[in-house]
Amino acid sequence: MKLKLDGSANDLRHVVGRIADYTFGMDLTWDWPGGVAFYGVSRAFEVTGEASFLERMADWVEQYIEAGLPGWTVNTCAMGHMLLSLYEQTKEQKYLDIVLSKIDYLEHKALRFGDRVLQHTVSANNDFPEQCWADTLFMAAYFQLRAGVMLGKRTLIDDALNQFVWHIHYLQDEASGLWYHGYNNIKKDHMSGIHWARANAWAAYTMSRVGRVLPEAYLYPPFMHIVSSLRDQLAAIKHLQKEDGLWGTVLDYPDAYGEVSATAGIAAAMVMQGNPLHAKYARKALDGILANIAGNGRVLNVSGGTAVMNDIDGYLGVDRKWAQGWGQGLALAFLTAVIEAAESQAEVAATRD
Repeated sequence: MKLKLDGSANDLRHVVGRIADYTFGMDLTWDWPGGVAFYGVSRAFEVTGEASFLERMADWVEQYIEAGLPGWTVNTCAMGHMLLSLYEQTKEQKYLDIVLSKIDYLEHKALRFGDRVLQHTVSANNDFPEQCWADTLFMAAYFQLRAGVMLGKRTLIDDALNQFVWHIHYLQDEASGLWYHGYNNIKKDHMSGIHWARANAWAAYTMSRVGRVLPEAYLYPPFMHIVSSLRDQLAAIKHLQKEDGLWGTVLDYPDAYGEVSATAGIAAAMVMQGNPLHAKYARKALDGILANIAGNGRVLNVSGGTAVMNDIDGYLGVDRKWAQGWGQGLALAFLTAVIEAAESQAEVAATRD
């Protein structure tokens, strides 16, 4: 995919630095907003090699270890992404110990239903009985996959892929290719039945990462199922993009406001898939996202935390005034994907000269 950047990847590195700086000043807690935010920072480290990102993440974790870690839920497992990156770089046992504790929770203690599908949980309570939400793919399944690859644990990889298969089964609308926010297995419905944009971003982004983190992914039967799901999803989503490059917070409702975190996750998936038919949509999204990054690195127009709402008005009424960890993290995930793609294109071009 050729994005035809007006600026250079180096310019985007400066933007990434500003977003990371703002993120470190947000006083995020050990929960999913911090998990997504620091996942983005860890990707920024991996792509740019900026050592200060790693050092500041290590300092942040040290402070939290000293203050005391919370109990685990599906959502708090999102913090495992940063810990995996820290362990991969430092080999310090304390990071691995916390990762293993989260994995033990997901394998043996987390609520499940049906074919061992992870139930969405945000506390120690049975918050949403037999409900699966698209969010879980980022908070838990993608984390399980990364940990399984790092640990060489096939059962963990298989469990992660199983989560993808069943979330696709329950949440993707085969008629449109779009994803619903959630599914209630007790009532056998999608509740309000809304194609919420950030749910689609969680799905698209994590599915696009499977082939990148899992060696010889094509040897795992679920992988081609995931690839086909993502293909159909992105084919549908591209036609719903707004003129300013954003996607609406409800994808198929034309009057929905443009939402930056969802746009970042969706566009990152397009960039990583590398389909040339997506290039113009990813380029337009880049313009739209850059227009929503303040000079101090704050990512703008990010909707607040959103449950599976009762109706479309519930989604449209969610505030987007404040900076959010998931907005910072998904913007970083997108920009680092663009930098990787641009630098890969430059390397290919150099070999041809």
